[in-house]
Amino acid sequence: MPNFIVQGGQKLSGEINVSGSKNAALPIMCAALLIKDKVTLENVPNIEDIHSMAKILISFGAEIVFKKNTLEIDATNLKKKATPDDLVKKMRASILILGPIIQRLGEVKMAFPGGCVLGKRSVYAHTHALQELGCEIIDDQRGLHIKVKKLHGKKIVLPELSVTATENAIMAAVLAEGETEIRLAACEPHVQDLCHFLRKMGATISGIGSNNLKITGVKSLKGGKYSITGDYLEAGTFAIAAVATKSALTIKGINPDHLDSFWQKLEEIGAKFHLTDSSVEILPTTELHATKMLRTAVYPSFATDLQAPFTVLLTQARGVSKIFETLFEGRLNYLFELEKMGAHIEFLNPHQALIIGPSKLKSLPISSCDIRAGAAMVIAALVADGTTEISNINYIDRGYEKLDEKLRSIGAKIERV
Repeated sequence: MPNFIVQGGQKLSGEINVSGSKNAALPIMCAALLIKDKVTLENVPNIEDIHSMAKILISFGAEIVFKKNTLEIDATNLKKKATPDDLVKKMRASILILGPIIQRLGEVKMAFPGGCVLGKRSVYAHTHALQELGCEIIDDQRGLHIKVKKLHGKKIVLPELSVTATENAIMAAVLAEGETEIRLAACEPHVQDLCHFLRKMGATISGIGSNNLKITGVKSLKGGKYSITGDYLEAGTFAIAAVATKSALTIKGINPDHLDSFWQKLEEIGAKFHLTDSSVEILPTTELHATKMLRTAVYPSFATDLQAPFTVLLTQARGVSKIFETLFEGRLNYLFELEKMGAHIEFLNPHQALIIGPSKLKSLPISSCDIRAGAAMVIAALVADGTTEISNINYIDRGYEKLDEKLRSIGAKIERV
């Protein structure tokens, strides 16, 4: 496996464009299975998870061509078969094939999805939604085996604000007979992007961006082109990197409205920035102060995927900050790596910790625990004195397109070895 070697203490500068959103591209790729025609997706990030999902779709008979961030999918001729376990177990997002495959083929068999070690994620919200639409759950203990003769629209109250369960329910419902109402639907920007894609292909969906979606089933969807939304999580990561290194940086290709709670928290700790309709300009900030509470929650609250990078920033802020990770019990594992680097951290429980700053971070070998913790380790290495080696960067490659190349283009000293 390759590692990153990072020389800390460098200023960032210039402009950078974010890639398309991984979390939007993956469900939209799966939604293309609903369409018996060619779909062309633009602004698709060239990362490992996209290639893994493409292989899963190909295993069902989809024809796929991926060149220069443009992905063509033709799912006209699908075949019923069990999903490849090795690919399914590589990432959580593989569960997104449930809705479209059950709609197109009437049956799906798959292993439980794998992915980052962030704690157990229940499949109940998925099986509940599909069962409400008329599916028979044959097995949900040893894996997932689901069948249906015909999907019928219904009012569904999801048991939790699950992003992927919401997306599966949407994909199953757009071709179901009658009307479907999804209550307690997740409303993250990537869920919205899936809805916008399906509407462009002929679906009837209202309430996009809210927790209450209404879908009227249509007989078929048409092919066409669609551009994936910019990755607001990547934008947040670069913004944090700029603030942490006291740099000036312009980040383009985003919808700043997707990051309202993030901008509020940056402003709260004293960071300086300027927003436009499609970009953010980060200004050099000499001193940061602690936040009373950094609490993650479902959108539009502070994103769990930006908690680890932001916590690195809090190690450079004066005072005591409390972080409270409400969603995943394994999300704070990276704090042990930060502590090794010299951060002053007091662990309260698996979900809460105190960050006492500012701390002078030192360079030493560290490891990436998951996709977002990996990005956090890169930011920590940019701040630290000396040269830091980061292992397990395969996690980072799953979520960030050419992160090392992008950072080098704005002045960072980072190499893949």
